[in-house]
Amino acid sequence: MTADAAFAVQAQVAAAQPQGLARAVGEPILVVENVSLAFGGVKALQDVSFDVREREIRAIIGPNGAGKSSMLNVLNGVYHPQAGTIRLRVGEGWREFHDMDPHEAARLGIARTFQNIALFKGMTVLDNIMTGRNLKMRASFVEQALWLPRARREEYEHRRAVEEIIDFLEIQHIRKTPVGRLPYGLQKRVELARALAAEPRILLLDEPMAGMNLEEKQDMCRFILDVNEQFGTTIVLIEHDMGVVMDISDRVVVLDYGRKIGDGTPEEIRRNQAVIDAYLGVSH
Repeated sequence: MTADAAFAVQAQVAAAQPQGLARAVGEPILVVENVSLAFGGVKALQDVSFDVREREIRAIIGPNGAGKSSMLNVLNGVYHPQAGTIRLRVGEGWREFHDMDPHEAARLGIARTFQNIALFKGMTVLDNIMTGRNLKMRASFVEQALWLPRARREEYEHRRAVEEIIDFLEIQHIRKTPVGRLPYGLQKRVELARALAAEPRILLLDEPMAGMNLEEKQDMCRFILDVNEQFGTTIVLIEHDMGVVMDISDRVVVLDYGRKIGDGTPEEIRRNQAVIDAYLGVSH
């Protein structure tokens, strides 16, 4: 079977995506160097290295259990690797991390969505997105409780920023709806909105298309491309739909059993025999 045929198995939305994307991709902004992660005797990641360039869409793919979500958890500080380093460009220099925590990652401009939606189901869409502004709030608890002038000004500023995101993602009609009442596809969009509210430099998306129908996938693809092109946000995504990956990504890194087996442009990955074997299996 050819590489094109191998990836065509999951290519559900390829025809709906723009072709020949041309991005103003910059220099590396995030570098993963020889990262290894283990849980007891289980090796989730083994000596993995790759970089992410500013303003690119960088995909991480691989079969189930390949280590993709573990890598995303390393990038935002949920997991601490036993070996290797993460380097992040900050201003004109670089910061090297061995044990970064999620709060520090968020403060440095790394935001994240999750494979399993992690929203406050009893809160409205607007209030959920407002939680993404938490790190940007400067008023003290006392100022907020007494509704002092600085707290009022800050509230208005953050609400204005959130309303702009709501307009951008076309969810004005549900802004006052409790998230728990929304269909799955819209909940995914709200989670994206909350991540964008933090104004991230790097946005990590964990299977943003999972569980969506064709129309919802097309909408999410459009929003991801718009976030990248209009805001200049660097995006790292995990996705199982190869049609999506091959059409919206600038570069793809492939993991299998915790090891990197491929890294390159979508066209290079399509022709990589090790990747084809990992997805289709090899007869022995």
